[in-house]
Amino acid sequence: MALNTRSPRSGKIKIALLVTAFCIVTPILFYTHNLVNELQHKEREVARLYARSMEYLANSPYSGVDYSFVFNEMILAIDFPVIETDAHDTEIRAFRNVDIDSTLAPQNRDVILRRMVHEMDASNRPIIVTYQDTMVLSRVHYGESPLITRLRWLPYVEIIVGSLFVLVGYIGFSYIKRNEQSNIWVGMARETAHQLGTPLSSLMGWIEMLRLQSDGAPKVAETVGEMEHDLKRLSKIAERFSKIGSKPDLRNENLTAVIEGVISYFQKRLPQMGKRVTITVDPSVSTTVTINRELFEWVLENLVKNALDAMEDGNGKISFRVERSGNSVFIDVTDTGKGIETKYRKDIFRPGFTTKKRGWGLGLSLSKRIVESYHRGKLFVKESTPGHGTTFRIKLEAH
Repeated sequence: MALNTRSPRSGKIKIALLVTAFCIVTPILFYTHNLVNELQHKEREVARLYARSMEYLANSPYSGVDYSFVFNEMILAIDFPVIETDAHDTEIRAFRNVDIDSTLAPQNRDVILRRMVHEMDASNRPIIVTYQDTMVLSRVHYGESPLITRLRWLPYVEIIVGSLFVLVGYIGFSYIKRNEQSNIWVGMARETAHQLGTPLSSLMGWIEMLRLQSDGAPKVAETVGEMEHDLKRLSKIAERFSKIGSKPDLRNENLTAVIEGVISYFQKRLPQMGKRVTITVDPSVSTTVTINRELFEWVLENLVKNALDAMEDGNGKISFRVERSGNSVFIDVTDTGKGIETKYRKDIFRPGFTTKKRGWGLGLSLSKRIVESYHRGKLFVKESTPGHGTTFRIKLEAH
């Protein structure tokens, strides 16, 4: 089928937004990473200071000195977990800033602390306290402070919050844009119907006068008949436009009869269009659906027009097929035209998107709106192969 699509620059705008977001997020991640590294380095220095202090006291000539005050008083500013063990990590000598239940039995407490020691050693190499550089007295194991942990998560929290903000803004903007587009569509459609109404009424009056003055002349009567037929067609189009934006009157209709009416309309006009196209219908099932006949005929006509535009050499075939599955009815409209390229498929129903030199790119968009908004159905591309044709599928609820 021929594409209704003259693409705006929305794709480039989306890419620009993503690039901008990347440029904002990357410096935040880089800055936070450097900040965490600096804090880790300072904590490592504090832990090393604590170990060196104990080592100094252990090597002090004053034997029997209790150096536990170093742990309890000297480094009160330590806010990261520290666990001191013996030389072989078999005995827990002291710990600080460790979140552990004080009511636990010593054996159970030591099991938990040893598990913490292994976790700490996986991130930071323990600091060894020696005596005169020959004998290992103890080992100091340390982990990360809560501040560093929070800083590690900070960029991700910022990204999530920012993404949610952008998402909410995008949804809100899209909703406002859709409402504006809907109001424009409704306004244009109703204004078109209103503008067509007056000249149509006048032309009908002139045709009636011509009929009365023709005195039964066969050629004049035939011409007046054709003019009257075209005026009825224009009146039907005006009525269709008048229904846009208002709740349509849905009635039970025989789907096959509706399709055959559309086919009959085009078969009379194909010779004038210079097309040698066969249009057929394979109903498979005779079913009744709840639709607004005039609006639904508009959808089928748009699909047929697109199919005809897709047959650039003027030859081909358009077929309708109706199937029913459970409570759903499927109408497939298949043509043997040039098909739709994969890169265009997501855009073909977007207003203004067209590859034709002429046209506004509204046919498929309007058809999708009529099917989905007014008939609670679906219109989509079932399959398409470039050079071989396209199948559009309409899904409706069966009566």
